[in-house]
Amino acid sequence: MSKRSLVWLVCAIIVTVSVGTFYVYRMIRHSGQSNVPAYVVASTEDDRQLTLIFTGDLMQHLPQVQAAFRRDGRIDYTACFSRLKNYFASADFVIANLETTLGGEPYSGYPQFRSPGALAGAMRRAGIDVAVAANNHICDRGGNGIRSTLDVLEQAGLEYTGVFADTLPDPTRHPLWLRKGDFRVALLNYTYGTNGLPVPRGCTVNRIDTLRIRQDIAGARGDGATHVVLFLHWGNEYETLPNRWQRDLAARSHNWGADLVIGSHPHVVQSVETVSDSSGRVCGATVFSMGNFVSNQRFPGTDGGISVRIGLSLGTDGRTAYRPEYLIHWTLISPDPGSRSGHRYEIVPAYSRETVSPQQQPGLDRFVRRTRDYMQRYSRGFTEITDDYRKIGEVGTLPGD
Repeated sequence: MSKRSLVWLVCAIIVTVSVGTFYVYRMIRHSGQSNVPAYVVASTEDDRQLTLIFTGDLMQHLPQVQAAFRRDGRIDYTACFSRLKNYFASADFVIANLETTLGGEPYSGYPQFRSPGALAGAMRRAGIDVAVAANNHICDRGGNGIRSTLDVLEQAGLEYTGVFADTLPDPTRHPLWLRKGDFRVALLNYTYGTNGLPVPRGCTVNRIDTLRIRQDIAGARGDGATHVVLFLHWGNEYETLPNRWQRDLAARSHNWGADLVIGSHPHVVQSVETVSDSSGRVCGATVFSMGNFVSNQRFPGTDGGISVRIGLSLGTDGRTAYRPEYLIHWTLISPDPGSRSGHRYEIVPAYSRETVSPQQQPGLDRFVRRTRDYMQRYSRGFTEITDDYRKIGEVGTLPGD
């Protein structure tokens, strides 16, 4: 055997052994893990009732980050979510689209987001349970940004899905299982892209792929899912009507077995619609876009959004009854002498109008009126939430409140 042939033979052996070792490692690592881990579990006061709340784009432009810095040196986002705490407590699970990376300095806003980890703690204390992270900004800070974001979420007690610090999706979080009583809800999360940034080596970002989505839905059903939720980052920014691709993908996803299709990314509200079977019975819902949950964007339609609350009830026949609702909320930017920037960002639900200063009320009124008119014209099967959750008794607090 020639020297060159010997070298090629040795290289081939090394490659074979390396690949084999990698797959053995993955088999050992994931062996013994259940395909249906109970990662997020709600109390079982009523085994046949489940309520989910979904929020839109949770943005962190640099003025928002600067506003979170307090003059005493703390970083505090509590005020941002405080008006929603009782409302969030009306659901078993609250799922938010986190559209920034988290970690230490340097912090930055658009076009590549990096925000303080204190944001995650404030989200959790407000009652948010899950952050969906597959969106076009998750790769803004490369692999370190993905890993630090997931670490911060775990430390805050927030579950996540859609993005993983591994070469394959984490089987304990893809899908992420939401469990309560007789409900086993599989939550799947995908994005249209990552702004042209490559997914860092050693990480996975779920991309929208129809073959994969169909297989994942079937896999979740095979693993015992009673319901499947798709949270999709899709559509065209600032367009108030869903495009043909969104409608086609939503219809196909429902046909493949998804009960709820929830959308984010356009930064403005798009239509929300119930889905009916051949008998006319509601069997699911599509939410094309909820707009901005909180951001620094102020041009018409971007200065607020909706959150969607969907109640599920299991009948004695095993079929599900749906109660789809939405809450309109607006981002208030007000003076705050305790902030280094002199400003405060707060999410104000429509039922809290009188808590806003007279100078700020016209902005809230314009957004609520615009959104209400839009929903009445384009949406189907959803009702607006008008209950005043400020008048509901104090809810339980989490450590750190």
